[in-house]
Amino acid sequence: MVDMKANPFYLSDEDCKWVEDTIAGMTLDEKIGQLFFNMGSSRDEEYLKMTVNKYHIGGIRYNPATADEVHEQNRILQENSKIPLIIACNTENGGDGACVDGTTIGSQTKIGATRNVDYAYNLGYMSNKEASAIGCNLSFAPVSDILYNWENPVIGLRTYGNDVERVMEMTKAYMDGAHANKGFCCAAKHFPGDGLDFRDQHVANSVNDYSCEQWDETFGKVYQNLIDNGLEAIMAGHIMQPAYTRHFNPEIADDDIMPATLSPELIGGLLRTKLGFNGMVLTDASHMVGLTCRMKRCDLMPAAIAAGIDMFLFFNDMDEDFESMKQGYLDGRITEERLSDALHRILALKAHMGLHKKAPTELVPPKAQVHEIVGCDEHKAMQKEISEKSITLVKYKDQDVLPMIPDRYKRIMIVYVKGLEAPGLGAIMGKNKVSPAEKLKEKLIAKGFDAFIYESPIQKIMQQMQAGGKPDINLYFAGKDAIKDFVSKQDLIITLVDIPGGFQPVARPAFGMTKGGGEIPWYVHELPVIVISTKQPFVLADIPQARTYINTYDVLDTTFDALIDKLMTGADAFVGQDPVDSYCGVWDTHL
Repeated sequence: MVDMKANPFYLSDEDCKWVEDTIAGMTLDEKIGQLFFNMGSSRDEEYLKMTVNKYHIGGIRYNPATADEVHEQNRILQENSKIPLIIACNTENGGDGACVDGTTIGSQTKIGATRNVDYAYNLGYMSNKEASAIGCNLSFAPVSDILYNWENPVIGLRTYGNDVERVMEMTKAYMDGAHANKGFCCAAKHFPGDGLDFRDQHVANSVNDYSCEQWDETFGKVYQNLIDNGLEAIMAGHIMQPAYTRHFNPEIADDDIMPATLSPELIGGLLRTKLGFNGMVLTDASHMVGLTCRMKRCDLMPAAIAAGIDMFLFFNDMDEDFESMKQGYLDGRITEERLSDALHRILALKAHMGLHKKAPTELVPPKAQVHEIVGCDEHKAMQKEISEKSITLVKYKDQDVLPMIPDRYKRIMIVYVKGLEAPGLGAIMGKNKVSPAEKLKEKLIAKGFDAFIYESPIQKIMQQMQAGGKPDINLYFAGKDAIKDFVSKQDLIITLVDIPGGFQPVARPAFGMTKGGGEIPWYVHELPVIVISTKQPFVLADIPQARTYINTYDVLDTTFDALIDKLMTGADAFVGQDPVDSYCGVWDTHL
Protein backbone atom coordinates (compact mmCIF):
# COMPACT_ATOMS: atom_id res chain seq x y z
CA MET A 1 0.00 0.00 0.00
CA VAL A 2 1.02 3.58 -0.65
CA ASP A 3 2.87 5.56 2.02
CA MET A 4 1.45 9.04 1.51
CA LYS A 5 3.97 10.65 3.87
CA ALA A 6 6.95 9.31 1.92
CA ASN A 7 8.60 10.20 -1.43
CA PRO A 8 7.15 11.51 -3.72
CA PHE A 9 4.03 12.78 -1.90
CA TYR A 10 5.36 13.94 1.49
CA LEU A 11 1.84 14.65 2.76
CA SER A 12 1.12 16.12 6.17
CA ASP A 13 -1.39 14.61 8.58
CA GLU A 14 -3.90 17.20 7.41
CA ASP A 15 -3.29 16.27 3.76
CA CYS A 16 -3.66 12.56 4.53
CA LYS A 17 -6.94 13.25 6.32
CA TRP A 18 -8.28 15.00 3.20
CA VAL A 19 -7.41 11.93 1.12
CA GLU A 20 -9.04 9.52 3.57
CA ASP A 21 -12.14 11.67 4.09
CA THR A 22 -12.56 12.19 0.35
CA ILE A 23 -12.37 8.47 -0.40
CA ALA A 24 -14.74 7.66 2.47
CA GLY A 25 -17.31 10.09 1.05
CA MET A 26 -17.19 8.79 -2.53
CA THR A 27 -19.81 6.62 -4.21
CA LEU A 28 -18.69 3.56 -6.16
CA ASP A 29 -19.25 5.43 -9.46
CA GLU A 30 -17.08 8.30 -8.21
CA LYS A 31 -14.35 5.86 -7.27
CA ILE A 32 -14.46 4.17 -10.67
CA GLY A 33 -14.43 7.56 -12.41
CA GLN A 34 -11.22 8.59 -10.66
CA LEU A 35 -9.42 5.75 -12.45
CA PHE A 36 -10.02 7.36 -15.86
CA PHE A 37 -7.88 9.92 -17.64
CA ASN A 38 -10.15 11.28 -20.35
CA MET A 39 -9.02 12.54 -23.75
CA GLY A 40 -11.27 15.58 -24.16
CA SER A 41 -12.97 15.52 -27.53
CA SER A 42 -14.69 18.88 -27.20
CA ARG A 43 -14.36 22.20 -25.40
CA ASP A 44 -18.12 22.72 -25.37
CA GLU A 45 -19.17 23.67 -21.84
CA GLU A 46 -21.95 21.08 -21.62
CA TYR A 47 -19.58 18.30 -22.69
CA LEU A 48 -16.99 19.35 -20.12
CA LYS A 49 -19.56 19.49 -17.33
CA MET A 50 -20.87 16.08 -18.38
CA THR A 51 -17.46 14.43 -18.14
CA VAL A 52 -17.00 15.52 -14.52
CA ASN A 53 -20.60 15.18 -13.35
CA LYS A 54 -21.57 11.90 -15.02
CA TYR A 55 -18.22 10.10 -15.26
CA HIS A 56 -16.36 11.72 -12.32
CA ILE A 57 -13.06 11.58 -14.22
CA GLY A 58 -9.81 11.83 -12.27
CA GLY A 59 -7.83 13.56 -15.01
CA ILE A 60 -7.91 14.86 -18.57
CA ARG A 61 -5.66 15.34 -21.57
CA TYR A 62 -7.12 17.48 -24.33
CA ASN A 63 -6.76 18.15 -28.05
CA PRO A 64 -4.55 21.04 -29.29
CA ALA A 65 -5.93 24.57 -28.95
CA THR A 66 -4.84 28.12 -28.23
CA ALA A 67 -3.83 29.27 -24.75
CA ASP A 68 -7.09 31.17 -24.32
CA GLU A 69 -9.18 28.17 -25.36
CA VAL A 70 -7.32 25.76 -23.07
CA HIS A 71 -7.47 28.20 -20.17
CA GLU A 72 -11.24 28.53 -20.51
CA GLN A 73 -11.65 24.76 -20.87
CA ASN A 74 -9.63 24.14 -17.72
CA ARG A 75 -11.53 26.78 -15.79
CA ILE A 76 -14.85 25.13 -16.64
CA LEU A 77 -13.54 21.68 -15.73
CA GLN A 78 -12.06 22.65 -12.37
CA GLU A 79 -14.98 24.83 -11.29
CA ASN A 80 -17.45 22.02 -11.96
CA SER A 81 -15.52 18.99 -10.71
CA LYS A 82 -16.32 17.73 -7.20
CA ILE A 83 -12.70 16.59 -6.82
CA PRO A 84 -9.90 18.69 -8.42
CA LEU A 85 -8.62 17.30 -11.70
CA ILE A 86 -5.18 16.33 -12.90
CA ILE A 87 -4.88 18.23 -16.20
CA ALA A 88 -2.02 16.92 -18.32
CA CYS A 89 -0.05 18.19 -21.29
CA ASN A 90 2.70 16.84 -23.55
CA THR A 91 5.37 19.47 -22.94
CA GLU A 92 8.21 17.29 -24.23
CA ASN A 93 9.68 20.07 -26.41
CA GLY A 94 8.14 23.25 -25.06
CA GLY A 95 4.97 25.08 -24.15
CA ASP A 96 3.62 24.21 -27.61
CA GLY A 97 2.79 20.84 -26.06
CA ALA A 98 0.28 22.61 -23.82
CA CYS A 99 -1.20 25.08 -26.33
CA VAL A 100 -0.58 25.72 -30.01
CA ASP A 101 0.70 29.26 -29.37
CA GLY A 102 3.14 28.07 -26.73
CA THR A 103 6.90 28.35 -27.21
CA THR A 104 8.89 25.54 -28.75
CA ILE A 105 12.04 25.43 -26.63
CA GLY A 106 13.75 22.49 -28.37
CA SER A 107 13.38 18.75 -28.75
CA GLN A 108 15.11 16.54 -26.22
CA THR A 109 17.53 15.29 -28.88
CA LYS A 110 18.34 18.85 -29.89
CA ILE A 111 19.13 19.67 -26.27
CA GLY A 112 21.17 16.47 -26.00
CA ALA A 113 23.33 17.80 -28.83
CA THR A 114 24.25 20.85 -26.74
CA ARG A 115 25.53 18.67 -23.87
CA ASN A 116 24.23 21.49 -21.61
CA VAL A 117 22.19 20.26 -18.65
CA ASP A 118 20.99 23.81 -17.98
CA TYR A 119 19.06 23.73 -21.24
CA ALA A 120 17.24 20.58 -20.11
CA TYR A 121 16.35 22.38 -16.87
CA ASN A 122 15.07 25.40 -18.81
CA LEU A 123 13.06 23.12 -21.09
CA GLY A 124 11.31 21.71 -18.02
CA TYR A 125 10.91 25.09 -16.36
CA MET A 126 9.80 27.24 -19.29
CA SER A 127 7.59 24.63 -20.98
CA ASN A 128 5.65 24.00 -17.83
CA LYS A 129 5.54 27.62 -16.72
CA GLU A 130 3.49 28.15 -19.87
CA ALA A 131 1.46 25.01 -19.19
CA SER A 132 0.81 26.04 -15.60
CA ALA A 133 -0.34 29.49 -16.73
CA ILE A 134 -3.27 27.93 -18.60
CA GLY A 135 -4.24 25.56 -15.80
CA CYS A 136 -2.27 22.37 -16.48
CA ASN A 137 -0.57 20.66 -13.56
CA LEU A 138 1.11 17.52 -14.95
CA SER A 139 3.43 16.92 -17.88
CA PHE A 140 3.65 13.59 -19.68
CA ALA A 141 7.42 14.13 -19.64
CA PRO A 142 10.32 13.76 -19.48
CA VAL A 143 10.58 11.07 -22.12
CA SER A 144 13.09 8.81 -20.36
CA ASP A 145 13.84 6.44 -23.22
CA ILE A 146 17.32 5.72 -24.58
CA LEU A 147 17.66 5.45 -28.35
CA TYR A 148 19.80 2.39 -29.05
CA ASN A 149 18.11 1.36 -32.31
CA TRP A 150 18.11 4.00 -35.05
CA GLU A 151 15.20 2.21 -36.74
CA ASN A 152 12.92 2.72 -33.74
CA PRO A 153 9.87 4.56 -35.16
CA VAL A 154 8.52 6.03 -31.90
CA ILE A 155 11.27 7.88 -30.07
CA GLY A 156 12.87 9.89 -32.88
CA LEU A 157 13.78 13.28 -31.41
CA ARG A 158 12.13 12.46 -28.08
CA THR A 159 15.28 11.34 -26.29
CA TYR A 160 18.37 13.01 -24.90
CA GLY A 161 20.42 10.42 -26.76
CA ASN A 162 22.07 7.04 -26.45
CA ASP A 163 24.28 7.75 -23.42
CA VAL A 164 22.88 6.58 -20.08
CA GLU A 165 24.62 9.22 -17.98
CA ARG A 166 23.40 12.04 -20.24
CA VAL A 167 19.83 10.74 -20.23
CA MET A 168 19.98 10.42 -16.43
CA GLU A 169 21.28 13.96 -15.98
CA MET A 170 18.96 15.63 -18.44
CA THR A 171 15.73 13.85 -17.48
CA LYS A 172 16.36 14.83 -13.86
CA ALA A 173 17.17 18.40 -14.91
CA TYR A 174 13.90 18.59 -16.87
CA MET A 175 12.01 17.31 -13.85
CA ASP A 176 13.74 19.80 -11.54
CA GLY A 177 12.82 22.61 -13.92
CA ALA A 178 9.20 21.51 -14.02
CA HIS A 179 9.12 21.32 -10.21
CA ALA A 180 10.32 24.93 -10.02
CA ASN A 181 6.73 25.79 -10.99
CA LYS A 182 4.82 25.42 -7.72
CA GLY A 183 2.53 22.41 -7.66
CA PHE A 184 3.58 21.14 -11.10
CA CYS A 185 4.41 17.44 -11.48
CA CYS A 186 5.90 15.02 -14.00
CA ALA A 187 4.96 11.62 -15.41
CA ALA A 188 8.09 10.06 -16.95
CA LYS A 189 7.60 7.66 -19.85
CA HIS A 190 7.64 4.98 -21.33
CA PHE A 191 8.37 2.38 -18.63
CA PRO A 192 10.08 -0.14 -18.91
CA GLY A 193 11.84 1.77 -21.70
CA ASP A 194 11.57 2.31 -25.44
CA GLY A 195 14.38 2.66 -27.97
CA LEU A 196 15.39 -0.95 -28.62
CA ASP A 197 12.64 -2.34 -30.84
CA PHE A 198 12.23 -1.42 -34.51
CA ARG A 199 8.45 -1.72 -34.10
CA ASP A 200 5.87 0.80 -32.94
CA GLN A 201 3.51 -0.06 -30.07
CA HIS A 202 0.90 2.18 -31.69
CA VAL A 203 0.48 -0.50 -34.38
CA ALA A 204 2.23 -3.67 -33.13
CA ASN A 205 3.87 -5.40 -30.20
CA SER A 206 6.96 -3.75 -28.76
CA VAL A 207 9.65 -5.42 -26.68
CA ASN A 208 12.47 -4.23 -24.46
CA ASP A 209 14.62 -7.35 -24.84
CA TYR A 210 17.50 -6.47 -22.52
CA SER A 211 18.59 -8.95 -19.88
CA CYS A 212 17.96 -7.99 -16.26
CA GLU A 213 21.60 -6.95 -15.92
CA GLN A 214 21.53 -4.84 -19.10
CA TRP A 215 18.28 -3.20 -18.02
CA ASP A 216 19.68 -2.37 -14.59
CA GLU A 217 22.66 -0.59 -16.16
CA THR A 218 20.58 1.44 -18.63
CA PHE A 219 16.86 2.10 -18.30
CA GLY A 220 16.93 1.05 -14.66
CA LYS A 221 19.49 3.73 -13.83
CA VAL A 222 17.40 6.43 -15.48
CA TYR A 223 14.21 5.48 -13.63
CA GLN A 224 15.94 4.93 -10.30
CA ASN A 225 17.53 8.38 -10.53
CA LEU A 226 14.17 10.03 -11.20
CA ILE A 227 12.39 8.07 -8.49
CA ASP A 228 15.02 8.85 -5.88
CA ASN A 229 14.72 12.56 -6.71
CA GLY A 230 10.97 12.91 -6.37
CA LEU A 231 9.28 11.75 -9.59
CA GLU A 232 5.54 11.71 -8.89
CA ALA A 233 4.16 9.59 -11.73
CA ILE A 234 5.26 7.10 -14.36
CA MET A 235 3.54 6.28 -17.64
CA ALA A 236 3.71 2.56 -18.34
CA GLY A 237 4.24 1.77 -22.00
CA HIS A 238 2.68 -1.06 -23.97
CA ILE A 239 6.14 -2.61 -23.97
CA MET A 240 7.08 -6.12 -22.87
CA GLN A 241 10.20 -6.85 -20.83
CA PRO A 242 10.52 -10.65 -20.87
CA ALA A 243 13.67 -10.93 -18.73
CA TYR A 244 12.23 -9.18 -15.68
CA THR A 245 8.80 -10.72 -16.21
CA ARG A 246 10.40 -14.16 -15.94
CA HIS A 247 12.58 -13.01 -13.04
CA PHE A 248 9.50 -12.22 -10.95
CA ASN A 249 7.44 -15.11 -12.33
CA PRO A 250 9.75 -17.97 -13.38
CA GLU A 251 6.86 -20.27 -14.31
CA ILE A 252 5.15 -17.84 -16.67
CA ALA A 253 4.36 -19.11 -20.17
CA ASP A 254 5.43 -17.04 -23.17
CA ASP A 255 1.79 -16.46 -24.13
CA ASP A 256 1.18 -14.88 -20.73
CA ILE A 257 4.01 -12.31 -20.92
CA MET A 258 2.28 -8.95 -21.08
CA PRO A 259 3.24 -5.34 -21.80
CA ALA A 260 3.93 -3.28 -18.70
CA THR A 261 0.38 -1.90 -18.75
CA LEU A 262 -0.97 -5.40 -18.04
CA SER A 263 1.95 -6.90 -16.14
CA PRO A 264 1.89 -7.35 -12.35
CA GLU A 265 5.47 -8.59 -12.64
CA LEU A 266 6.67 -5.31 -14.15
CA ILE A 267 4.48 -2.94 -12.11
CA GLY A 268 4.35 -4.73 -8.77
CA GLY A 269 7.69 -6.49 -9.04
CA LEU A 270 10.10 -4.33 -10.98
CA LEU A 271 8.67 -0.84 -10.46
CA ARG A 272 7.15 -1.02 -6.98
CA THR A 273 9.39 -3.59 -5.27
CA LYS A 274 12.82 -3.39 -6.93
CA LEU A 275 12.85 0.33 -7.78
CA GLY A 276 10.76 1.32 -4.77
CA PHE A 277 8.39 3.60 -6.66
CA ASN A 278 5.67 4.88 -4.35
CA GLY A 279 4.03 7.29 -6.81
CA MET A 280 1.15 7.06 -9.25
CA VAL A 281 1.24 4.89 -12.40
CA LEU A 282 -0.85 5.52 -15.50
CA THR A 283 -1.12 3.76 -18.84
CA ASP A 284 -0.08 5.06 -22.19
CA ALA A 285 -2.99 5.68 -24.58
CA SER A 286 -5.31 2.68 -24.55
CA HIS A 287 -6.05 2.59 -28.29
CA MET A 288 -2.52 1.48 -29.16
CA VAL A 289 -2.27 -2.00 -30.62
CA GLY A 290 0.54 -2.98 -28.25
CA LEU A 291 -2.24 -3.09 -25.65
CA THR A 292 -5.41 -3.91 -27.58
CA CYS A 293 -3.91 -6.97 -29.28
CA ARG A 294 -3.54 -8.76 -25.95
CA MET A 295 -7.19 -9.21 -24.88
CA LYS A 296 -10.71 -7.83 -25.27
CA ARG A 297 -11.08 -4.20 -24.27
CA CYS A 298 -13.68 -5.08 -21.64
CA ASP A 299 -11.08 -7.35 -20.05
CA LEU A 300 -7.91 -5.30 -20.46
CA MET A 301 -9.31 -2.31 -18.60
CA PRO A 302 -9.81 -4.02 -15.22
CA ALA A 303 -6.72 -6.16 -15.92
CA ALA A 304 -4.59 -3.01 -16.10
CA ILE A 305 -5.82 -1.77 -12.72
CA ALA A 306 -5.45 -5.27 -11.24
CA ALA A 307 -1.85 -5.36 -12.50
CA GLY A 308 -1.01 -2.26 -10.45
CA ILE A 309 -1.91 0.61 -12.77
CA ASP A 310 -3.68 3.51 -11.04
CA MET A 311 -5.11 5.56 -13.94
CA PHE A 312 -6.27 4.48 -17.39
CA LEU A 313 -5.82 6.56 -20.59
CA PHE A 314 -8.34 7.05 -22.37
CA PHE A 315 -12.04 6.32 -22.90
CA ASN A 316 -13.17 4.71 -26.14
CA ASP A 317 -16.95 4.74 -25.68
CA MET A 318 -17.51 6.43 -22.33
CA ASP A 319 -20.56 4.44 -21.21
CA GLU A 320 -19.13 1.12 -22.34
CA ASP A 321 -15.70 1.66 -20.82
CA PHE A 322 -17.08 2.94 -17.52
CA GLU A 323 -19.30 -0.12 -17.18
CA SER A 324 -16.44 -2.48 -18.12
CA MET A 325 -14.21 -1.01 -15.42
CA LYS A 326 -17.02 -1.06 -12.88
CA GLN A 327 -17.86 -4.68 -13.72
CA GLY A 328 -14.22 -5.58 -13.16
CA TYR A 329 -14.58 -4.36 -9.58
CA LEU A 330 -18.00 -5.96 -9.02
CA ASP A 331 -16.82 -9.42 -10.11
CA GLY A 332 -13.60 -9.23 -8.07
CA ARG A 333 -10.98 -8.83 -10.79
CA ILE A 334 -10.20 -5.45 -9.24
CA THR A 335 -10.01 -6.17 -5.53
CA GLU A 336 -11.14 -3.74 -2.86
CA GLU A 337 -7.54 -3.45 -1.73
CA ARG A 338 -6.29 -2.65 -5.24
CA LEU A 339 -9.02 -0.07 -5.86
CA SER A 340 -8.26 1.57 -2.52
CA ASP A 341 -4.54 1.67 -3.26
CA ALA A 342 -5.13 3.28 -6.68
CA LEU A 343 -7.46 5.90 -5.22
CA HIS A 344 -4.99 6.74 -2.46
CA ARG A 345 -2.21 7.29 -5.01
CA ILE A 346 -4.41 9.42 -7.28
CA LEU A 347 -5.66 11.63 -4.47
CA ALA A 348 -2.27 11.77 -2.79
CA LEU A 349 -0.89 13.19 -6.04
CA LYS A 350 -3.63 15.81 -6.10
CA ALA A 351 -2.87 16.70 -2.48
CA HIS A 352 0.84 16.86 -3.26
CA MET A 353 -0.03 19.41 -5.95
CA GLY A 354 -1.91 21.41 -3.33
CA LEU A 355 -5.16 21.23 -5.30
CA HIS A 356 -7.23 20.41 -2.20
CA LYS A 357 -6.21 23.67 -0.52
CA LYS A 358 -7.61 25.87 -3.27
CA ALA A 359 -11.14 26.93 -4.03
CA PRO A 360 -12.44 25.65 -7.40
CA THR A 361 -12.18 29.20 -8.78
CA GLU A 362 -8.49 29.34 -7.80
CA LEU A 363 -7.34 26.10 -9.46
CA VAL A 364 -6.68 27.85 -12.78
CA PRO A 365 -4.53 31.02 -12.68
CA PRO A 366 -6.08 34.37 -13.69
CA LYS A 367 -6.49 34.78 -17.42
CA ALA A 368 -4.87 38.22 -17.34
CA GLN A 369 -1.40 36.73 -16.94
CA VAL A 370 -1.66 34.06 -19.66
CA HIS A 371 -0.06 36.09 -22.44
CA GLU A 372 2.56 37.56 -20.15
CA ILE A 373 3.95 34.02 -19.90
CA VAL A 374 2.88 32.05 -22.99
CA GLY A 375 5.21 32.90 -25.88
CA CYS A 376 7.16 35.48 -23.87
CA ASP A 377 10.44 36.97 -25.11
CA GLU A 378 12.52 35.16 -22.48
CA HIS A 379 11.36 31.78 -23.73
CA LYS A 380 11.89 32.72 -27.37
CA ALA A 381 15.42 33.85 -26.51
CA MET A 382 16.10 30.43 -24.97
CA GLN A 383 14.84 28.75 -28.15
CA LYS A 384 17.26 30.86 -30.18
CA GLU A 385 20.20 30.11 -27.89
CA ILE A 386 19.58 26.36 -28.00
CA SER A 387 19.33 26.50 -31.81
CA GLU A 388 22.72 28.19 -32.00
CA LYS A 389 24.37 25.62 -29.71
CA SER A 390 22.82 22.42 -31.06
CA ILE A 391 23.23 22.21 -34.84
CA THR A 392 25.61 19.35 -35.51
CA LEU A 393 28.13 18.92 -38.32
CA VAL A 394 28.13 15.14 -38.17
CA LYS A 395 30.27 14.32 -41.21
CA TYR A 396 32.77 16.51 -43.01
CA LYS A 397 34.84 14.57 -45.53
CA ASP A 398 35.46 17.44 -47.95
CA GLN A 399 37.34 19.76 -45.63
CA ASP A 400 37.31 22.71 -48.03
CA VAL A 401 33.56 22.95 -48.74
CA LEU A 402 32.95 25.47 -45.97
CA PRO A 403 32.62 28.38 -45.58
CA MET A 404 29.68 28.64 -47.97
CA ILE A 405 29.74 32.27 -49.12
CA PRO A 406 28.38 33.97 -52.28
CA ASP A 407 31.87 34.67 -53.62
CA ARG A 408 32.49 30.91 -53.78
CA TYR A 409 29.02 29.47 -54.37
CA LYS A 410 26.69 32.05 -55.86
CA ARG A 411 24.18 29.60 -57.38
CA ILE A 412 22.74 27.15 -54.87
CA MET A 413 20.25 24.48 -55.85
CA ILE A 414 18.08 23.20 -53.00
CA VAL A 415 16.84 19.65 -53.44
CA TYR A 416 13.85 19.13 -51.15
CA VAL A 417 13.44 15.53 -50.02
CA LYS A 418 10.46 14.55 -47.90
CA GLY A 419 9.51 11.31 -46.19
CA LEU A 420 6.63 8.94 -46.63
CA GLU A 421 3.67 9.69 -44.41
CA ALA A 422 0.40 8.02 -43.55
CA PRO A 423 -2.41 9.00 -45.97
CA GLY A 424 -4.04 12.22 -44.82
CA LEU A 425 -1.77 12.60 -41.80
CA GLY A 426 -0.33 15.89 -43.05
CA ALA A 427 -3.79 17.40 -43.22
CA ILE A 428 -4.65 16.17 -39.73
CA MET A 429 -1.42 17.27 -38.06
CA GLY A 430 -1.11 20.48 -40.04
CA LYS A 431 1.66 21.46 -42.45
CA ASN A 432 3.93 24.46 -42.62
CA LYS A 433 2.42 27.27 -44.69
CA VAL A 434 5.88 27.81 -46.13
CA SER A 435 7.89 24.69 -46.83
CA PRO A 436 11.32 24.38 -45.20
CA ALA A 437 12.83 24.49 -48.69
CA GLU A 438 11.10 27.80 -49.48
CA LYS A 439 12.13 29.17 -46.10
CA LEU A 440 15.76 28.19 -46.67
CA LYS A 441 15.71 29.63 -50.20
CA GLU A 442 14.44 33.02 -49.04
CA LYS A 443 16.96 33.21 -46.23
CA LEU A 444 19.81 32.35 -48.61
CA ILE A 445 18.68 34.98 -51.12
CA ALA A 446 18.65 37.53 -48.32
CA LYS A 447 22.31 36.67 -47.72
CA GLY A 448 23.26 37.31 -51.34
CA PHE A 449 22.97 33.83 -52.89
CA ASP A 450 21.05 32.98 -56.05
CA ALA A 451 19.13 30.09 -54.50
CA PHE A 452 16.51 28.03 -56.30
CA ILE A 453 14.59 24.81 -55.65
CA TYR A 454 15.11 21.80 -57.89
CA GLU A 455 12.13 20.60 -59.94
CA SER A 456 12.05 16.89 -60.65
CA PRO A 457 10.95 15.40 -63.99
CA ILE A 458 7.75 14.22 -62.30
CA GLN A 459 7.00 17.77 -61.12
CA LYS A 460 7.57 19.06 -64.66
CA ILE A 461 5.23 16.42 -66.10
CA MET A 462 2.55 17.35 -63.55
CA GLN A 463 2.91 21.03 -64.47
CA GLN A 464 2.47 20.16 -68.15
CA MET A 465 -0.69 18.20 -67.36
CA GLN A 466 -2.11 20.92 -65.12
CA ALA A 467 -1.54 23.44 -67.92
CA GLY A 468 -3.59 21.23 -70.26
CA GLY A 469 -0.63 20.12 -72.34
CA LYS A 470 0.48 16.65 -73.33
CA PRO A 471 3.01 15.32 -70.79
CA ASP A 472 6.48 14.62 -72.12
CA ILE A 473 7.05 11.11 -70.75
CA ASN A 474 10.64 11.25 -71.95
CA LEU A 475 11.31 13.61 -69.05
CA TYR A 476 10.88 10.63 -66.76
CA PHE A 477 12.74 8.01 -68.76
CA ALA A 478 15.50 10.09 -70.35
CA GLY A 479 15.33 13.58 -68.88
CA LYS A 480 18.96 13.74 -67.79
CA ASP A 481 21.56 16.34 -68.68
CA ALA A 482 25.13 15.67 -69.67
CA ILE A 483 27.28 15.92 -66.57
CA LYS A 484 29.02 19.07 -67.81
CA ASP A 485 25.64 20.72 -68.42
CA PHE A 486 24.32 19.64 -65.00
CA VAL A 487 27.42 20.98 -63.25
CA SER A 488 27.26 24.28 -65.15
CA LYS A 489 23.84 25.18 -63.73
CA GLN A 490 24.81 25.52 -60.04
CA ASP A 491 27.85 25.97 -57.85
CA LEU A 492 26.68 23.98 -54.80
CA ILE A 493 23.75 21.74 -53.93
CA ILE A 494 21.93 21.52 -50.59
CA THR A 495 19.97 18.32 -50.19
CA LEU A 496 17.37 19.29 -47.58
CA VAL A 497 15.86 16.14 -46.08
CA ASP A 498 12.67 16.95 -44.18
CA ILE A 499 11.27 13.75 -42.73
CA PRO A 500 9.60 13.00 -39.39
CA GLY A 501 11.44 12.34 -36.17
CA GLY A 502 8.80 10.16 -34.51
CA PHE A 503 5.06 9.32 -34.57
CA GLN A 504 5.24 8.16 -38.19
CA PRO A 505 4.89 4.67 -39.65
CA VAL A 506 7.81 5.23 -42.04
CA ALA A 507 10.56 7.71 -41.22
CA ARG A 508 12.77 7.29 -44.28
CA PRO A 509 13.42 9.54 -47.28
CA ALA A 510 11.08 9.12 -50.23
CA PHE A 511 13.06 9.82 -53.39
CA GLY A 512 10.95 10.76 -56.39
CA MET A 513 13.21 9.23 -59.02
CA THR A 514 15.55 6.31 -59.45
CA LYS A 515 18.58 5.65 -61.64
CA GLY A 516 20.22 9.00 -61.17
CA GLY A 517 17.31 11.37 -60.58
CA GLY A 518 18.13 14.75 -59.11
CA GLU A 519 16.64 13.98 -55.67
CA ILE A 520 19.29 11.39 -54.89
CA PRO A 521 22.71 13.08 -54.50
CA TRP A 522 24.62 10.84 -56.88
CA TYR A 523 26.70 13.89 -57.81
CA VAL A 524 28.72 14.24 -54.59
CA HIS A 525 31.97 13.95 -56.56
CA GLU A 526 30.79 16.31 -59.32
CA LEU A 527 29.81 19.31 -57.19
CA PRO A 528 30.01 20.41 -53.54
CA VAL A 529 26.99 18.87 -51.81
CA ILE A 530 25.74 19.55 -48.29
CA VAL A 531 23.12 17.13 -46.98
CA ILE A 532 21.00 18.62 -44.19
CA SER A 533 18.43 16.70 -42.17
CA THR A 534 15.90 18.96 -40.51
CA LYS A 535 14.37 16.47 -38.07
CA GLN A 536 15.09 12.74 -38.12
CA PRO A 537 18.86 12.46 -37.52
CA PHE A 538 19.49 9.14 -39.29
CA VAL A 539 19.57 10.17 -42.94
CA LEU A 540 23.09 8.82 -43.48
CA ALA A 541 21.66 5.30 -43.57
CA ASP A 542 19.89 6.20 -46.82
CA ILE A 543 22.45 8.70 -48.17
CA PRO A 544 25.78 7.19 -47.08
CA GLN A 545 27.55 8.92 -49.97
CA ALA A 546 27.01 12.29 -48.29
CA ARG A 547 30.39 13.86 -47.60
CA THR A 548 29.11 16.84 -45.64
CA TYR A 549 26.14 16.02 -43.40
CA ILE A 550 24.37 18.24 -40.84
CA ASN A 551 21.54 17.66 -38.34
CA THR A 552 19.43 20.68 -37.36
CA TYR A 553 16.69 18.80 -35.40
CA ASP A 554 13.89 21.17 -36.49
CA VAL A 555 12.88 23.84 -39.03
CA LEU A 556 12.39 26.81 -36.71
CA ASP A 557 13.36 30.23 -38.06
CA THR A 558 15.93 30.54 -35.29
CA THR A 559 17.42 27.22 -36.35
CA PHE A 560 17.67 28.12 -40.03
CA ASP A 561 19.16 31.52 -39.17
CA ALA A 562 21.81 29.82 -37.04
CA LEU A 563 22.41 27.20 -39.74
CA ILE A 564 23.12 29.78 -42.45
CA ASP A 565 25.38 31.78 -40.18
CA LYS A 566 27.40 28.65 -39.42
CA LEU A 567 27.58 27.58 -43.06
CA MET A 568 28.90 31.03 -43.97
CA THR A 569 31.38 31.10 -41.07
CA GLY A 570 32.93 27.66 -41.49
CA ALA A 571 33.14 24.22 -39.90
CA ASP A 572 34.42 25.52 -36.56
CA ALA A 573 31.13 27.37 -36.00
CA PHE A 574 29.29 24.08 -35.50
CA VAL A 575 29.46 23.26 -31.77
CA GLY A 576 26.67 20.67 -31.44
CA GLN A 577 27.75 17.10 -30.68
CA ASP A 578 25.99 14.06 -32.07
CA PRO A 579 23.62 12.90 -29.27
CA VAL A 580 22.83 9.60 -30.99
CA ASP A 581 24.68 7.45 -33.50
CA SER A 582 23.86 9.37 -36.67
CA TYR A 583 26.07 6.92 -38.57
CA CYS A 584 23.46 4.27 -37.71
CA GLY A 585 26.05 1.64 -36.80
CA VAL A 586 26.75 1.05 -40.48
CA TRP A 587 30.37 1.08 -41.60
CA ASP A 588 29.82 2.54 -45.07
CA THR A 589 28.18 5.71 -43.70
CA HIS A 590 31.68 6.75 -42.58
CA LEU A 591 33.14 6.56 -46.09
